[in-house]
Amino acid sequence: MNSIIKKPLLTEKATLDSEVNNRYAFVVDRRANKLEIKDAIEKEYSVTVENVRTMTYGGGKPKKKYTSRGISEESKPVWKKAIVTVAEGQDINLYENI
Repeated sequence: MNSIIKKPLLTEKATLDSEVNNRYAFVVDRRANKLEIKDAIEKEYSVTVENVRTMTYGGGKPKKKYTSRGISEESKPVWKKAIVTVAEGQDINLYENI
């Protein structure tokens, strides 16, 4: 995988979406924009990408934990998910490298 595409998301919801609607989910670099994601997917999997939707998760305000060593603050890591719609009749085999 290149530096833009981190890994495919293989959850139940993403698998059902890929079977029914021809959409695939990937964890991508959070600095990448939609055009870069589209080019990386087309180059990596040799498919035609019609649409890219992105979502950013994590971060937010820091959470406080009360531990035996005192109070510690931490926040969840920030990551970005991209849902890619592939042209009709094409598919991406995500299980070939397992």
